Amino acid sequence: MTVTSPDIPLVFLSDDELALINVLRADMLRDRYNLLLRDAYFNGEQLVRDLGISIPPQLKGLHTVIGWPRVGVESLEERLDLEAFRWADGTDSTELEEIADANDLFDESSLAHLDALIYGREYLAVGTGDCGDDCPPLITVESPLDMTLMWDARIRMGTAALRECAADTFIESGPEERMIVLYLPDQTITALPSESGGWEVVDRDMHGLGVVPVVRLANRQRTADRVGKSEITQDVMSITDAACRRLMGIEVAAEFFGAPQRYILGASESAFQDAEGNAKSAWETYIGRVLALERDEDGNVPDVGQFAAHDPSGQTKIIDLYARIMSSQFGLPPHMLGYTTDNPASADAIRSTEAKLVKKSERRIRRLGRGWQDAMRLALWIRDGEPPDKTRRIETVWRNPATPTIAAQVDATVKLVSQGILPADSDVALEMAGLTENQRKRVRADRQRAAGRAGSNALMDRLAELGAGGSGAGPEPSEAGLGIDSLG
Repeated sequence: MTVTSPDIPLVFLSDDELALINVLRADMLRDRYNLLLRDAYFNGEQLVRDLGISIPPQLKGLHTVIGWPRVGVESLEERLDLEAFRWADGTDSTELEEIADANDLFDESSLAHLDALIYGREYLAVGTGDCGDDCPPLITVESPLDMTLMWDARIRMGTAALRECAADTFIESGPEERMIVLYLPDQTITALPSESGGWEVVDRDMHGLGVVPVVRLANRQRTADRVGKSEITQDVMSITDAACRRLMGIEVAAEFFGAPQRYILGASESAFQDAEGNAKSAWETYIGRVLALERDEDGNVPDVGQFAAHDPSGQTKIIDLYARIMSSQFGLPPHMLGYTTDNPASADAIRSTEAKLVKKSERRIRRLGRGWQDAMRLALWIRDGEPPDKTRRIETVWRNPATPTIAAQVDATVKLVSQGILPADSDVALEMAGLTENQRKRVRADRQRAAGRAGSNALMDRLAELGAGGSGAGPEPSEAGLGIDSLG
């Protein structure tokens, strides 16, 4: 019998932990094919199924790509710009900014949003830093190709999570060895494959939070599906395949019908032979030797004609139809997918066609913002050793997903300030005017410097007045001193 001390971390996983790992690994592997399929469509690497009717075997290796899935996803992601974290009660948010800057969250957020739109979900793992006690909490962005989360919809929290990836450099392991990280409410377990075929624990972080330090950024959730769905739906993939096949048809037609077919009536056999009586190649015949034909015995010249060349306009009209269908699927203006008309749209018309895209962006901001807030609260919890006060709510600051003109934003802000609805020195006024978070910080610093200079100038003016009064029939020095004290 082996007796294990409760103070020594277990080297091997328990039966419950092994069973949980097997369930989570099966869940991750089950969805891997669908995730890789969406990734292939985004990168233009999908294999389009040939119908086997119009494409000859010699052109089976021809691959056509149309990047509509990438354009649709990136057009939505480009409007999801996370700018800052702040306390909703208006108190100093320096601690939130320090955690965000230490983890480079404003750059990493764009990667997280892009993966969430492609795969339908993305994960944020929160843990302790590796640089000592004063190290800020660590927030990492994890791909659903390497991570999965067991979710309890009733309490809207995760109960367990698993990440399987290449072993970290600080862990002594063989080449290309895999590692797993099991996230539980009370601990985080890191394990490597053992020689016996199981897993050997190399680290147990007994954080005792009571919650799993993993947050899921889900896209297009439903009540029966909290995992999330990709923006690259079956409709998008179907239209993309149809457009690729149509482009393939244009390529095949260019090979077969790019050069117009000709016909010759009444030509003798010698017209297709060289001087030595050998038959000329088809290309030589087509290029021009047949343009100089001799008369026959009766003195008649052979009739030479040409069939109508292939017109690809019919194919391009169908591709334009697919572009309009795709624009409706993504909620994009048709011109973003290359569909244009002879009469260009006005600026107001373009903005009106972007209304659906703007509304979709606002919905994604609301859903994704909740995930970033939960991750930041977990980071504060790990840093302080106790959960933050529930009455203090964290806000995420996003750039306006719409495309209003600067003049329109400033005009609306000026009207609100002039009517007394907003104070002129309010940070809300700066935000409504379209200034970014960094620009607002610079404006606040400029205001503080201007206020300091104004106070200094007022003090100097008062001292000058008192000095001028002292040279004549002004107050006594003691009275002047009282006057100076009164400024404080």
